[in-house]
Amino acid sequence: MKKNKSTFVKLLKRIKKHSFFIILSLIMAAVTVATTLYVPILVGRGIDCIIGVDNVDFAKIVKILIRIGIFVGITALSQWLMNICNNRITYEVTRDIRNEAIEKIQVLPLKYIDGHSYGEIVSRVIADVDQFADGLLMGFTQFFTGVMTILGTLIFMLTINAKITLAVVIITPLSLFVASFIAKKTFSMFKLQSETRGEQTALIDEMIGGQKVVKAYGYEDEAVRKFDEINERLQKYSLKAIFFSSITNPSTRFVNSLVYASVAIVGAFSAINGGITVGQLSSFLSYANQYTKPFNEISGVVTELQNALACAARIFELIEEDPEIPDAKDAKVVDEVDGTVDLNDVCFSYVPDKKLIEGFNLHVKKGQRIAIVGPTGCGKTTVINLLMRFYDVNSGSIDVSGTDIRQMTRKSLRQGFGMVLQETWLKAGTIRENIVMGKPDATEEEIIAAAKAAHSYGFIKRMSNGFDTVIGEDGGSLSQGQKQLLCITRIMLAKPPMLILDEATSSIDTRTEIKIQNAFAKLMEGRTSFIVAHRLSTIQSADVILVMKDGHIIEQGNHEELLAKNGFYHKLYYSQFDTAAQN
Repeated sequence: MKKNKSTFVKLLKRIKKHSFFIILSLIMAAVTVATTLYVPILVGRGIDCIIGVDNVDFAKIVKILIRIGIFVGITALSQWLMNICNNRITYEVTRDIRNEAIEKIQVLPLKYIDGHSYGEIVSRVIADVDQFADGLLMGFTQFFTGVMTILGTLIFMLTINAKITLAVVIITPLSLFVASFIAKKTFSMFKLQSETRGEQTALIDEMIGGQKVVKAYGYEDEAVRKFDEINERLQKYSLKAIFFSSITNPSTRFVNSLVYASVAIVGAFSAINGGITVGQLSSFLSYANQYTKPFNEISGVVTELQNALACAARIFELIEEDPEIPDAKDAKVVDEVDGTVDLNDVCFSYVPDKKLIEGFNLHVKKGQRIAIVGPTGCGKTTVINLLMRFYDVNSGSIDVSGTDIRQMTRKSLRQGFGMVLQETWLKAGTIRENIVMGKPDATEEEIIAAAKAAHSYGFIKRMSNGFDTVIGEDGGSLSQGQKQLLCITRIMLAKPPMLILDEATSSIDTRTEIKIQNAFAKLMEGRTSFIVAHRLSTIQSADVILVMKDGHIIEQGNHEELLAKNGFYHKLYYSQFDTAAQN
């Protein structure tokens, strides 16, 4: 319950900024309740005008009917305005929360993104916020009017007969107790339901994203088995949540029926003894019904609010995650880097008790081409992550242009590097928009020149609208090779002072790869370049080749020097090109 209250407090802070619409909604709710509760009094007076056969005061009844019509119209107008306010509050709050979530995702450290499935994160931002919005809207719409109706009916009933009102008030706590007891049970079930829904979304995202691999390895049955297991858990939690929430209304209705029966019995005896008129008894019975009705609605609202708060707790967990270490207050904006890079006694590990990189030292001069090779898991890509400051070193330092990268703004550091990774990334939009990401003000001539240099111009020109062809998320129907060529075009256009090529030509045919390598050779002239490669044929011209194993540099030199050493690089090279020589 503490977590529940904490979530509610966080929610109130976000609602507070919409105080104008909240006040207006409360005023409209008060008007709606007041006019709704005044109508039974008018109806009671109309009944009292019907004294008996041939003894009806039609003149008074007509006046009363006109007043009833006016107040019903006021009720409809105020209710409409209240709903507009409530909708605006709800959707502006959910918009703000989604904005907060997306902004937080942009500053979360990569270890958080790597440690959570994309589907689970998407579920929090989309499904949980939708569920939260539904509960919040119901809360505003029914909770305000419900509470005011209860208070208003009590006041009106007291003006008619205090004794009968006392009978109503005595039974009321029973209804509140029932609603409160069930509400406590529902929150935990709705929370489990929300978490399991996120798990299910993550699995669906994985299976759809990797459908080709699923089919290729005959994983369909196992995928269905996993989905069924999660689905069964979701069914179990959902049924329990629905069960507890569904018994709330019948339980409170039973208590409310007791209230209505009590009013009818006590009121009837009072009317017989002349304590109240028949019209007043009619008004009283109407009030008793209206008094108990909000308890049913509020119990339903409480159930929805439990679900909303459970979903809100998950989205707030994301929003309140620790962001990556912010730039230092005195961080420098380095507009121009000279290309020198120094790694001094760098140590890093993803998991504290599992060491990866230890005592790593590297000194790169301006314009050097540094190739990094080694077996899978030796730390090649980790070095790139550290250079870009996607992860911070545990100890030691990395200097770019003589400045510790922790003393530079991340933006200026990353603007100094251009990256082409084995895993391509393209956003939904036109080909042009994807190419100019690193240089938004590029001219048409520059874009065409970059495309020609990257050998993507040919297939772009053949597309329906050339550079203005719209592609879907992650390249849509483009082949992997075409997507990689577009990523290479992007870096050819930006021409950053330093380059990082992580298996940049892995999805390109050999003939095109040779052309790309020639284009890269021109691009790398005078630029410091880091090249991660498994195919050693692509890095023979590198100035320095670093051979890594278990997080350490075990060999260093150019291609000829390393072959002459007859060491680990020699074995790697000939395992790819000359099996006979290795034997």
